[in-house]
Amino acid sequence: MKITIIGHWGGYPKAGEASSGYLLEYDGFKLLVDCGSAVLSQLQTYIKPEELDAVILSHYHPDHVADIGVLQHALLIGKYVNGHSRNLPIYGHPHDTASFNSLTYKDITTGISYEQDEKIHIGPFEIEFIKTKHPVACFAMRVSAGGKTLIYTADSAYFTELAEFAEKADIVLCESNFYKGMDGAAAGHMTSEEAGTLAAKAGVGKLVLTHLPHFGDHQQLVAEAKEQFTGEVVLASMGLNLSL
Repeated sequence: MKITIIGHWGGYPKAGEASSGYLLEYDGFKLLVDCGSAVLSQLQTYIKPEELDAVILSHYHPDHVADIGVLQHALLIGKYVNGHSRNLPIYGHPHDTASFNSLTYKDITTGISYEQDEKIHIGPFEIEFIKTKHPVACFAMRVSAGGKTLIYTADSAYFTELAEFAEKADIVLCESNFYKGMDGAAAGHMTSEEAGTLAAKAGVGKLVLTHLPHFGDHQQLVAEAKEQFTGEVVLASMGLNLSL
């Protein structure tokens, strides 16, 4: 499994970069996880929009879905300019009816729902879900392919069941929107310390800190996570490639 960080900022993108978006590739299949602000622009550094096989969304906050509309327009334009005719499946939860319905657009994209207790297959990827602690309905994902497992926490405050959900994963792509000692839970987010605790309790192979804050020294996030987790800790960055 190949993972490319398309965007990793929380809330809004830094100039020239993007908020949440992660490209997963395995056996030629290309799955985009979340599609936040400026993700479409950055995605085109690696692949054409028409090359996507599927998209899956954790929740409907703008920093995770803002570019769904422009992705749909890109595919519509591609239909007329390049003869592109595939219908792109976009997976999302149904707990926000208007947002879920917007995933279906003309004959260009089709919204497909998932739920917490489901195990779904998207191409070669097997995906399981757990509802997170966030102000709106949001789902973390356990993505497996080729005998390897990626956990994507999406947005969440720390809770014990999330560590259990992530048990023995090869990589956990964990949000770290706050620094040690801050109250991340009030906003439905984790601190660096809590990300390290999750990785340690789950016994994961590697911790990647993402959904990063727009303040402070990000190397401090790494140091604080390492106080709890003795394995490898990596900061997400635009274009970072991870292989499983």
